[in-house]
Amino acid sequence: MASAILLLHDKTIFADGAILEVKLWRLAEGDVVRGSVHPFKYSLFYGRAGLRLLAYDNEAGKGDHVHRGEVEMPYAFTTPADLIEAFLAKVASLRESTG
Repeated sequence: MASAILLLHDKTIFADGAILEVKLWRLAEGDVVRGSVHPFKYSLFYGRAGLRLLAYDNEAGKGDHVHRGEVEMPYAFTTPADLIEAFLAKVASLRESTG
């Protein structure tokens, strides 16, 4: 990813120790992450040190997918804005349910 441009990197550590981190890159013209069809690389994480509760990413070869605990499922990527909105909504729901 030497030619990728970092568009967003934000990390929040909540008072309860939960970690939220969002990273989004735009790849060079014509480049895609193997397994995806768009020019973005991303890693969105919510959890605690050593514990992933929710994550969205497009690791090379796996394509766009979401992790909910230990379960991994495909994710239908549309736009970076929709991705981040979906992620933050799920995080808000998780935080509400754990109180």
